[in-house]
Amino acid sequence: MSIKVRAIFLSDIHLGTRGCQAERLLDFLREHEAEYIFLIGDIVDFWAMSRGIHWTPVQNTVVQKLLRRARHGERIYLIPGNHDEALREYSGTAFGDIQVVAEYLHTAADGRRYLLIHGDDFDQVTRHHRWVAVLGDVAYNGLIRANGWLSWLRRKLGRPGYWSLAGYAKRKVKSAVSFIFDFEESVIHAARERGVDGVICGHIHSATLRSIDGIAYINCGDWVDSCTAIVEHLDGRMELIHQHLTATQLQAATACQAPQVP
Repeated sequence: MSIKVRAIFLSDIHLGTRGCQAERLLDFLREHEAEYIFLIGDIVDFWAMSRGIHWTPVQNTVVQKLLRRARHGERIYLIPGNHDEALREYSGTAFGDIQVVAEYLHTAADGRRYLLIHGDDFDQVTRHHRWVAVLGDVAYNGLIRANGWLSWLRRKLGRPGYWSLAGYAKRKVKSAVSFIFDFEESVIHAARERGVDGVICGHIHSATLRSIDGIAYINCGDWVDSCTAIVEHLDGRMELIHQHLTATQLQAATACQAPQVP
């Protein structure tokens, strides 16, 4: 039985890449019905696809499910990010009833207003040093692939649960450079200037729901590593959802990426 919510907020799905965890996203979509779905950037990863496309049947099912839900009356908006920035030139148009917009001002059921943006405009590396951002993207994808080997090794050693090398590195790098590029503070400053109650964004693959100086800062996270989403309940309350691996998915994720021993 699915859960009825007012709105779903997703970002950084990175369709077209090996790291995209489309199975878990598909499970999430099956478990949640909504009036609105907001796709807040980096939905399709054109950066990675320029180096090589990894498009699975499950990823295709995710796209078909979103298109089908749009046809059946759910209002779906796509806000392009830096990895799918080519879609920004189509702002104001629609693809199969999915509206493409540069940003969106969402009024929740409780009257609170949220600015919806991807967030790359507030990342100084992405804006001014694109080659560094691309290099970092390649390195991050390498860590995602290394997770398969690590999961296989942990399974052989009898270690329970899932531990992400990419997630660990991401947290360490974020803490090391936060004094230079304070993404969250920049986003909050922009929200305050716009006179809204909060901001919902993505980009940095770090899911968060908290208040900073009276402004709600909400980051959707991603569907590469953390597999998180934000939902707005029917009363306007926002919640951060972690879509955990099922036992079958965990076994498949570790088994299918096991190193081949000659």
